[in-house]
Amino acid sequence: MRTAEIERNTKETKIKLSLNLDGSGEGKVDTGIGFFNHMLELLKKHALIDLSVKAAGDLDVDYHHTVEDVGLVLGQALNQALGDRRGITRYGFASVPMDEALCEASLDLGGRPFVVLSSGKKHLMVRDFEVKLIEEFFRAVSVEGRLNIHLREIYGDETHHVCEGLFKSFARALRQAVAADPRETGVPSSKGVL
Repeated sequence: MRTAEIERNTKETKIKLSLNLDGSGEGKVDTGIGFFNHMLELLKKHALIDLSVKAAGDLDVDYHHTVEDVGLVLGQALNQALGDRRGITRYGFASVPMDEALCEASLDLGGRPFVVLSSGKKHLMVRDFEVKLIEEFFRAVSVEGRLNIHLREIYGDETHHVCEGLFKSFARALRQAVAADPRETGVPSSKGVL
């Protein structure tokens, strides 16, 4: 079973997360941040992973600690569930339209963390949620999950739709990258290790 359960408790956040890479998009998400909950719901549904997240953070200070720490815990769970990454497809790509917006994601589960997020909406808000926090979330996922993430808003007018497009394209690319490759009998790297 490619599963993981992680807990993280600090003075800023308390997070409990469970993950099943071979799920069906089930699970309950409660971070205390409505828009972030919505993005994580999209992630689990479109990646077809079972994901449950319960987070309590210092939301009276800011959303930053909670969003980043959920990313750290999700990355840890992803890394644990992937194990030695034997037999996976490794790479994933998805382009997702969301009404007037078009976003794409490219992933490499090759062990090296790096994030590029290209969007003209990074410094805008959706209600009280800073879009820049999406980049912080994916950076945390990347570092702890040991994956390379490239996200791009190709175009879009509605900030909410661009954010949805980024999460949905990431989810679809992740679904592809973690999938078993029937022709790959070992680790998908010329080095022999990821």
